Amino acid sequence: MTLALIVGVLVAGGVYLVLQREMLRIVLGFILLSHAVNVLIFSAGGADRRDQPLGDSPDLATTADPLPQAFVLTAIVIALAITIYMLTLAVVGRKDDDTADRSDAARADHGASEDALDIAEVARAHGLTPEPTPRRED
Repeated sequence: MTLALIVGVLVAGGVYLVLQREMLRIVLGFILLSHAVNVLIFSAGGADRRDQPLGDSPDLATTADPLPQAFVLTAIVIALAITIYMLTLAVVGRKDDDTADRSDAARADHGASEDALDIAEVARAHGLTPEPTPRRED
C-alpha cells in the first residue's frame, strides 16, 4: 500500500511539473515520472514479500524475481541519460525558449513598472522591430 501511495504522489507531482511552461520544471517532472515508474516496476517484482533475488536458497517461493530489478537498473541509466540531454537542451536553447512570458522579461530588462508596455518595448522583447508609422503630409 505504501508503494502505491508513493507512486501516486510521484506521478501527480510529475504530471503537474510536466504541464508547466518552463523547461527546467518539465525536466524535473520527467525525473519524478521516471522515479514513479521505477518504483512501480520494482514493486511488481515482489521484493517486499520475498528474500534476496539471488540468495543462498534455490527455493523459488522465497527468492525475489531479479528481472524487475534489472529493468529498474536499466531504466535508471536511460533516465539519467535523457535527463542530462534535456538539461543540455534547456541550457543551450534558453534564448530560443518561447515558453517564458516575454512581457515579464521586457519589464525586468528595462526596469519598467507594472504599467502596460508600449508596442516598441514588446517588439524589442520579441526580437522584432516595430513597423514605422506612415507620416502624413499636411
